[in-house]
Amino acid sequence: MSGSQPDVDPRRYRDVLGRFVTGVTVITSALETPQGIQPWGTTVNAFTSVSLEPPLVLICVGRARSIHPVIDRAGRFAVNILAEESQGLSDCFAGAPSPLPRSAFCGASYTVSASGLPILDAAVAHLECTVEKTLDAGDHTIYLARVIGLGLSEVHPLPLLYYRGRYLRIERAATAELLGKPDSRYPEG
Repeated sequence: MSGSQPDVDPRRYRDVLGRFVTGVTVITSALETPQGIQPWGTTVNAFTSVSLEPPLVLICVGRARSIHPVIDRAGRFAVNILAEESQGLSDCFAGAPSPLPRSAFCGASYTVSASGLPILDAAVAHLECTVEKTLDAGDHTIYLARVIGLGLSEVHPLPLLYYRGRYLRIERAATAELLGKPDSRYPEG
């Protein structure tokens, strides 16, 4: 057996990964400037929980993204889980063509949390995090972070999903009986 690895076609790799449905988040952070707090944000679907005790999550951010040096400098970020009506914000923060001005935080309304992080009003839920470790991984940085704050929307909108390069809605799950073993941590209804 040879020590060399076969080349993986980047387009095929992206097609295969596109078959995995992901939630859509906007990672936000902020820096203090002479003009006040300057918010930054970028759309990320590489987000997952890592541990309950202690509460840890990880995100992967491309080193070419404008928020990358902001997270490195601030050492903290918020994960904003988007509602399905937030496709325009997702596109804008991702850098896709959008009528929303990215330079003006995509026109997103937000509040600044007690920890100083911008929390999007359009979020279904959010987590406020401090970076514990970083790992260089290809053209991305993996940020392992401790959750220091969190919140849920008072209303319960459905989340925005992404599949095969397109947004996906959970219409059937909203009207059909959910299958599988109920999780006792979540009340019915």
